[in-house]
Amino acid sequence: MAEGIFNGMAANLLTDATWRKSKRSGALGNCVEVAELPSGEIAVRNSRFPTGPALVYTRAEVEAFVLGAKDGEFDDVLS
Repeated sequence: MAEGIFNGMAANLLTDATWRKSKRSGALGNCVEVAELPSGEIAVRNSRFPTGPALVYTRAEVEAFVLGAKDGEFDDVLS
């Protein structure tokens, strides 16, 4: 990870992050937000707690998750 960036750090400390959420996000705050960091890593935070902890992943980790989700590998968690 880029220097000074670590999993669990306060999301508001990622000052270069531009956070965005899915258009499928609900009005009740039931969404997560993602931001591409200058280092190329991807940060994820809970939109209800914008100053709370951010999880930081490599592009390869996010790609593996997104491709798995597209393939339906995680559909069972919604059952």
